Amino acid sequence: MLVNCAAYQDGRKLADISQEDIHRYLELPGCFVWVALKDPQPRELEEMQRQFGLHELAVEDAQHGHQRPKLEEYGDSIFVVVRTVEVVEGEDELHEGEVCIFAAQNYILSVRTATREGFAGVRARCEREPHLLRSGPGFVLYALLDAVVDRYFPAVEALEDELDALERRIFSGATPRESIEALYALKQKLNVLKHAAGPLLETVGKLYGGRVPEICVGVQDYLRDVYDHLLRINQSIESLREMLSTAISVQLSLIQLQENETTKRLAAYAALVAVPTMIAGIYGMNFKYMPELEWYYGYPLAIFLMAAIDGYLFYRLRRAGWL
Repeated sequence: MLVNCAAYQDGRKLADISQEDIHRYLELPGCFVWVALKDPQPRELEEMQRQFGLHELAVEDAQHGHQRPKLEEYGDSIFVVVRTVEVVEGEDELHEGEVCIFAAQNYILSVRTATREGFAGVRARCEREPHLLRSGPGFVLYALLDAVVDRYFPAVEALEDELDALERRIFSGATPRESIEALYALKQKLNVLKHAAGPLLETVGKLYGGRVPEICVGVQDYLRDVYDHLLRINQSIESLREMLSTAISVQLSLIQLQENETTKRLAAYAALVAVPTMIAGIYGMNFKYMPELEWYYGYPLAIFLMAAIDGYLFYRLRRAGWL
């Protein structure tokens, strides 16, 4: 659906306009049109394609979605795809979305799909800074990218808190299976964030360094700030991945250590059982000539011998930490 459609000139908002009037404002000098769509229908994108002359390949990507973050140039216009990652209160998973941005000297069109939080704050911010909005669609592009990147920070903080909680669980005697499942679930969330922020680092780098698109001339400093934020986020993600790998290794080591302790206990109990089994087995062979076979105290002596040897073994195994 159409969220907003407005015309701007010299950093000031002229008016909210209808789709049918877009072409009139595109012809005005120093004027650009800013349109925002949310989960649009194909016919709405076709109308935008007709009004702005969008490239059919870019429109096709926006319609189908599920694109990798990227930047593509089509003549004097550019097409940017970014992935949004949002933390939703009460939900265990990160919410993924997508924003496609079409931009040229006289228009900027944002198409967001499956995102829960809109960009009304971005529009309000731009309108509060007319001296920057005078730079045209390039500054709006920066503001949109900056908003998307800023939403990665709460996701990183949430994953850091989750990892801290899992590390405490590992050493608190929690069930190993539950800990391993939780660690792998956290790894999947990190991959979601990595797939959104990692490729975007390269995309933003093309907007401020080297040969930049014409609409970005004059706002490279702001885009470099977005790049710095992305660099920090990617470094935090890599650090979290290393810590997570260490936590998984520690959990697996603890499981192996627990299994070794169990094996040692079973071996110790087997040794305790083996002594009376051996002695009873000897006396159960029914030979006529057996030591102390006719002696009155032979049976109590055998029992006492079993208990004494088992007691000594129990003492030594206990001291060795096997029991």
